[in-house]
Amino acid sequence: MDVEKAIKVMVVDDHPLMRSGIAGEINNQPGMKVVAEAGNGQEAIAAFFSARPDITLMDIRMPNLNGIEAITEIRKDFPGARFIILTTVAGDVQARRAFRAGASGYLLKNLLRTELIDTIKLVHAGGRRIPPEIAQEMAVHASDDAMSPRELEVLHGVSRGKANKIIAGDLKISESTVKNHVKNILSKLDASDRTDAVVIAIRRGYIEM
Repeated sequence: MDVEKAIKVMVVDDHPLMRSGIAGEINNQPGMKVVAEAGNGQEAIAAFFSARPDITLMDIRMPNLNGIEAITEIRKDFPGARFIILTTVAGDVQARRAFRAGASGYLLKNLLRTELIDTIKLVHAGGRRIPPEIAQEMAVHASDDAMSPRELEVLHGVSRGKANKIIAGDLKISESTVKNHVKNILSKLDASDRTDAVVIAIRRGYIEM
C-alpha cells in the first residue's frame, strides 16, 4: 500500500474495544490507514489538528465533549473536513443535528461490519450517506414544529422524573409555564403522556439517557 495515497482515517469512540475493532478493520483494507484515535470530543479536536485525517469516524455520545460539538469546533478551522457519524441511535433529530454540524455520513453501529468500508470510500469521494430508515424518519417528521430551547430544558427535567414544581424551580419559571411547555411537548411529540413523551424523545434523539 502506498501510505501517501491511502485514505487517512481517525477513529473517535469512548470505548477502547470499539476503537480497536474499527481500526483493525480499516488497517486490513488496501488503500486505508488509521492515523489517529481519540476517546472523547476534546481529544478528537487535538488529534485532528495533529493528524489531519481525510475521514473522521465520530461517535456522538462521549464524555467531556460530544461528537456533534467536536465536529462543529473542528470545522471552524477545517470547513472541508469530512465526518461519518457512528451511533446506536436511529433518531431523525440527532441525524439532523449531525448533518447540520457538517457530517457527510451517518452509520448505525450494527451496520459497521457490512457498510463501514463502502461508506468511507463514498464520503472520501465526496458523497453522502444516510441509511434509508433514517432518511424515511427524517422525511416523516420534516414538517414537525421544532422544539424550542426552553421546551427541551423542560423535557430533560421530565426525563429525569422531576415534578413540574421542581422543574419550575430549576428553570426559575412558574409552574403554570412548565405545565404549558409540557402540553406543547406532548403535542409536538404526539405523545399520550409524560412517560410516552420521554420514550419518543429518546428514540428520536431529542435527549440521551
